[in-house]
Amino acid sequence: MIERGHHDMGGQPAGKVERTEHDYPEWERRVDAMVQLLRTRRKITVDELRKNIEALPPEAYDRLSYYEKWISSLTQTLIQRGVITSDELGRKMEQVEQRAKAG
Repeated sequence: MIERGHHDMGGQPAGKVERTEHDYPEWERRVDAMVQLLRTRRKITVDELRKNIEALPPEAYDRLSYYEKWISSLTQTLIQRGVITSDELGRKMEQVEQRAKAG
């Protein structure tokens, strides 16, 4: 028997899906644009992104928003492919935090 992953909601009661139009925050638009650009340049695949979203621990999967899951998966995919390193990512995040504090 195949064990169901935490992310696998197929056939489970999940409530009504609210289909509403809304504006996306700028950071979500940028994440979407990065994913599309990296896909067209063959730096990442949809399968890699899905695999890394499905690999999130249950508490992270439940806590993160849709695009937070995307950015988490995107960074893991780029690290796994050797496009960036964990150290490079950490340094860049520190730079962004410093800019935010100064601004």
